Amino acid sequence: MKEKQFVVVVQCHIVKERCSGYLCESAFSERSGAFSGYDKDAPIRYMSLTCGGCCGRATLRKLSHLVKRIKEEENIEKDKIQVHLSSCLSFDSYHGGVCPHKEYIKTLVCDKLGLDCIEGSKISDLTEKRRKEGLYEKI
Repeated sequence: MKEKQFVVVVQCHIVKERCSGYLCESAFSERSGAFSGYDKDAPIRYMSLTCGGCCGRATLRKLSHLVKRIKEEENIEKDKIQVHLSSCLSFDSYHGGVCPHKEYIKTLVCDKLGLDCIEGSKISDLTEKRRKEGLYEKI
């Protein structure tokens, strides 16, 4: 993760209607949670976008556009882009269960576009507490 220049967090479209994405961005800025492997002092840029709604097919179009534009405008290759499937999409939580289209989205991101993909972003303390109490599925 040390050579990445751009981090993209793909959030659930339905959850994003309520969620500002603040906790994911904050975790990235602090380099905590799923972002702890990034150098805190490295000039890594951050972007969040939604999957586009069920079934997540718009993820392919959005990330294809990003790959093309970032190469043309800034000469950043796709191997310098790291995609995170947000915690609201990847794990059981307050927002809902695991996205039923997660594996399809991963296929689009990893196999079709050839981008590196990680599951998870920020897990809130309350979600972790509820997971330990058995209310949510363990990760």
